[in-house]
Amino acid sequence: MPANNAISLAMTGASGAQYGLRLLECLLNSRRTVYLMISAPGQVVIGMETDVRLPGRPAEMQRVLSERYGAAPGQLRVFGREEWTAPVASGSSAPEAMVICPCTTGTLSAVSNGASNNLIERAADVVLKEGRKLVMVPRETPFSVIHLENMLRLARMGVSILPANPGFYHKPTGIEDLVDFVVARILDQLGVEHGIARRWGDPGEPS
Repeated sequence: MPANNAISLAMTGASGAQYGLRLLECLLNSRRTVYLMISAPGQVVIGMETDVRLPGRPAEMQRVLSERYGAAPGQLRVFGREEWTAPVASGSSAPEAMVICPCTTGTLSAVSNGASNNLIERAADVVLKEGRKLVMVPRETPFSVIHLENMLRLARMGVSILPANPGFYHKPTGIEDLVDFVVARILDQLGVEHGIARRWGDPGEPS
């Protein structure tokens, strides 16, 4: 059994920072404890693609994001890129699941090959070795043979490969609807209840 019901969320430098931030918001709204890691390129992309401006220090980043999304005290923990004492670095404190969103193809390669050069890669390695759920959300196109082979290797390990490919059957009226479509699929993979996107065949509106 997992040591806790926390979910690790890693954001890397692929385009699509909106997906990761919206997922963070939804996880906090569902009262899940979130262990957050943001790579240096990921922080740059967040600044380029959104209005969120994050300070460099993890403690300050944690404060800013907790205030922005109304996290309860202790609900959100942000770890530095080489904070090897973080619980996510050890199987004895492994979270229930981990999501890398957005996920660069470089991160795909590193995790596929068992690299642990930074905390994100080590956290993914821990989740895999402990048999927990790992969801990777690549945002790249087109995929090369290298990318596809890495994804196939990970899928054979039980990793859920969930490309950031929004659908259109729900008749989106804005970018937020497209983001929510992908985030809803991630939440489904995690078993987290939500009502942010209409399902196929459901005539109702998302809550």
